[in-house]
Amino acid sequence: MTLRFALWAALAGGLIPIMAVLNARLGRGLGEAFHAPMVLFVVALSTSVVLGFFAKPEVPNFAGLLDVSPMDFMGGLIVCFYVLSATLLAPKLGVGNFIMFAVVAQVIVSAVIDHFGLLGVMVREINAVKLLGIAVLILGLVITQIANSPKNPLS
Repeated sequence: MTLRFALWAALAGGLIPIMAVLNARLGRGLGEAFHAPMVLFVVALSTSVVLGFFAKPEVPNFAGLLDVSPMDFMGGLIVCFYVLSATLLAPKLGVGNFIMFAVVAQVIVSAVIDHFGLLGVMVREINAVKLLGIAVLILGLVITQIANSPKNPLS
C-alpha cells in the first residue's frame, strides 16, 4: 500500500514540470501567459467534477462549507499562484531551475509544518537525518546553479 502511494506521489510530482511546459505553451498559443491558468483551471474543474461524480455519485454537501474556516479556501489561491508562477517563470528560469527551487522550498516548508504540527497536522519532528537530507537538497540546488552559471569553473 505504501509503495503504491509513493509511486502515485512520484507520478504527481513528475507531471509538474510537464504541466509547467504545457501551460507556458498554452499561454503562447493564447497570446498571453496570464490567460493560460484560466484555461487550465476550467479543464481542471471540469475533470474534477466528472471524476468526483464517478468516484462519489452523490451531490457534495455544500452546506458543510459554512462550517469550514475561510483559511481552508487558501489552497485554491496557492494552487493559482503556483500554476501562474510555473507558467511565467519556467520559460524564463528553465523548467529544471524552477522545479529545483520549488521542490527545495516544498521540502523545507513541509519539514517545518511537520516539526511544529502547524495547520493541525500530526507532529513529525525533524531529526539529524532529515536535516542532512535537507542540507543535501540545498547543496544540490547550489550545485545546479553553479552549473548554470556562465562563470562555471567546470565548463
